[in-house]
Amino acid sequence: MAGLAAGVGGHAAVVDGASAPQLGLMPMPAAWSVTTGRMAITGQFSVAAPAHTDARLRAGIERFLRRWEERMGFELTRDAAAGASPAFTVTCDGPGPAVAALGEDESYALDVTAAQIALRAPTVVGALRGLETLGQLLASDAGGWHVPAVTIRDQPRFQWRGLLIDISRHWISADAIKRQIDGMAAVKLNVLHLHLTDDQGFRIESRKYPRLHECGSDGLYLTQDQVRDLIAYAYERGIRVVPEIDVPGHTTSWLVGHPELASQPGPYAIARRWGVQDPALDPTNEAVYAMLDGFLGEIAALFPDAYLHIGGDEVNGKHWSASPRIQAFIREHGLKDNAGMQAHFNRRLQTIVSKHGKKMIGWDEILHPDLPSGTIIHTWRGAEALAKAARAGFQVILSHGFYIDHMDSVARHYANEPLPANTALTPEEQRRVLGGEATMWGEWITEETIDSRIWPRSAAVAERLWSPGAIRDRDDMFRRMEIVSLRLEETGLRHRANADAMLRRFVGEAASPAALASLRVMLQAVEPVKNFQRHYQRTAVATQRLPYTGLVDCVSPDSPPARKFADAMARWIFVPGERDAAAVAPLVRQLAGWRAAAEQVRDTLAPVSLRTREAGPTIQAMIELCAYGEKLIALAGQTERRDEAWLKEQLALLSRLAHPPGQWVELMPAASLRLLVCALATDAQRAGMPAEAWRKQVEKLAATKPPKKTAP
Repeated sequence: MAGLAAGVGGHAAVVDGASAPQLGLMPMPAAWSVTTGRMAITGQFSVAAPAHTDARLRAGIERFLRRWEERMGFELTRDAAAGASPAFTVTCDGPGPAVAALGEDESYALDVTAAQIALRAPTVVGALRGLETLGQLLASDAGGWHVPAVTIRDQPRFQWRGLLIDISRHWISADAIKRQIDGMAAVKLNVLHLHLTDDQGFRIESRKYPRLHECGSDGLYLTQDQVRDLIAYAYERGIRVVPEIDVPGHTTSWLVGHPELASQPGPYAIARRWGVQDPALDPTNEAVYAMLDGFLGEIAALFPDAYLHIGGDEVNGKHWSASPRIQAFIREHGLKDNAGMQAHFNRRLQTIVSKHGKKMIGWDEILHPDLPSGTIIHTWRGAEALAKAARAGFQVILSHGFYIDHMDSVARHYANEPLPANTALTPEEQRRVLGGEATMWGEWITEETIDSRIWPRSAAVAERLWSPGAIRDRDDMFRRMEIVSLRLEETGLRHRANADAMLRRFVGEAASPAALASLRVMLQAVEPVKNFQRHYQRTAVATQRLPYTGLVDCVSPDSPPARKFADAMARWIFVPGERDAAAVAPLVRQLAGWRAAAEQVRDTLAPVSLRTREAGPTIQAMIELCAYGEKLIALAGQTERRDEAWLKEQLALLSRLAHPPGQWVELMPAASLRLLVCALATDAQRAGMPAEAWRKQVEKLAATKPPKKTAP
C-alpha cells in the first residue's frame, strides 16, 4: 500500500490495487491513503468527544449524525453504553478564536479502521471540516452501510475561500442565504461575502439613517436582528461573514432617500435596469463622510469580522465630470483627474473604516499609488491585476475566473488557478494571494433559481481553493461532483428540486408525463448563454421586476449529458483508433434521442402549453441541429475534399442553430459539431502533422466568437 504524501498539503497519495474504492470526496484532502477493510455503520454507532467540547462542536456532530440517519433510514446511538468504547471519537484541542478569523487553523486528521473512527483537530473549525469529509465517505452495498478504511491528513491550500452573494439587484432572503451557508460548509468554503448595497437595492437596516433602507429597498432588506442570526448561523459552521457596502459608485439606492449626498441634483429612483449607472456620492461633500462614519460604525458593530468591503468598482465619473464644483476641487487639491478624486475618497474612507476597527477591502479599481497600506485588493480583472497588486505590497483575493454568474463551464472554473505553476511572482508576493471567491452577482438570479446557479458548480471552485494544486483531474472532478451534488441536497439546497418544479410550472398543467419527460431529455442539450451574454442580449428588455421563469431559467448551467457527449465527440475526432463504428454509434444515438425528444415536444407539448410554444425557436433549432449532426457524422467516412467555402457555410449554419434568437440559451452539441466540421475540412492535412498540432489547429478554427454585444 502506498503511504501518505509527505506532509499535509503535499500531493495526494496514490493508492494501490484496482479494487481500492474511489473516494467521492470534494474537495479532495491534502493527503490520504486507502487501506484494506471498512467500518460497518449500524444503529449501535456512537460518538464521544473526550477532550474539548462546546455548543458549536456538539451542534456540528448532531448535524453530521442527522444527515447520516436520513440517508440510512435508522437511528444512531448518540452516546456509548457504560464501559463501552465509542465507535467514533472527536478529539479537539480547543475552541479556536471566539470570533472567526482569517488564518484560523482548519486542519484535521481522520483515521478509519474496521474497529473505530478517530477525528483529531486543533480547533472546533478543524473538527467541523473533518466531519464534512467523513460525512461524504458513507457508502452502501449488499453488505450494508460502511465507511472505507482511510487515513487522511488535511488542511486548506488557501485561507480565504469565499462565495459572494449579491442580494441587492434581486432580493435574496435570510432563509435562502442560510441554505447557501450549509452548502458552503459541506465543501469547506469559509467566507460568505454579502453584497448588501447597489443601485437596485439597499438591503440592510440602518437604525441611524432609516431612510436608506426605507426608501432604497422596496421594503426588502435584512434587519439587524436577521443579520446577527445569519452571522451566528455561519459561525456555528465555521464561516465568516464579510459585508460589502459599495461606494462611491453603485449608490443610486442611497440617493433615493438622501439626494443631498449625490454629485448631481436629484430626485433619484431605485434603478430597475442593469449596467453601470452614472450616479455617485459627492466626494467633496463633508456630509457624505459624516454619514459614512455613522453608517459604517453601525456596520462595524454589527459584523464581528475584521474586514469590511467597500466595493469601489465601476465609478464611471460622468456625474463628477459634469460637476464644476467637483472638478474645481480636483484642480485645487492637485488630484489630476477622477481617478485621483476616487483615491482621495478612499483615503478618507480608509480612515473611517480603521476608526471602527476594520480592515478595508476593495475591488481592482481602488488600487492607486496613494492607497493606504493594509488594504486588500479583490481582483475581478485577471492575472495581471492580481500580480500588479501583489507586487505593490497588497494582499489579494481572486475572483476573475470564478464568476459563476457568467454561466461558464465548470471545467473553466476548475482550471482557474490563483497561483499557476509558471507564476512570475516571488515567494513573498505569492504569500500575499490569500485565496479567492466565487461570485454570484444578482442580475440574473432570483431566490428560486439561486441554488441551481451556485450548486454544485461552486464545489469545483471550493476544491481549487482547498486542495493541493496538483489535484487537477477534470474527469475525476466531474465524477465526484455528481456524488457531492446529492450530498448537497441533504443539506437543504434546492438546486435540483426547484429546477424541476420550475419546469413543471413552465409547461403547465395540461402537459402529460410523457411530454414532460421528452422536454427533460431535450433540455439535457441546452444551457444558458455564457460569458454574461444574457446581459448584453437582454439589456433593453430586462428589468429588476421581470419574472425569471423562462426556459433559460429552468435549464442547468452545466449539463452532465451535454458534457459527456462533448467528451465522447472529442475522443472520436482526436484520439487515434477511436473513429470507428463502436465509437460513433453512441454519438449518433444521443443526437437521435435529443432530436426525437424535441420532435415529441413540438408535436405534443407545444400545442397545449403556451410557454412551450414561445420556446419554439429553441425546439426547432434542436431538431435541425441534431439532424444536421447525424448527417455530418456520416460524412466522416467519405474522402472528398472540403474547401474553405464549405467550411464557412457549415460554421455559419452552426452559429445560427447554436443560439436560437430571443431565447438566451445555447444548444451545446453545436460546439462539438463545429469541431467535427473543422476536422473534416482539415483532414487532408492530418497525416502530415503531429497529432497535437493538428488538434490545436482544429480547435482554433472551431473557436466561436460570442454574439455581438449591445450597449449596456
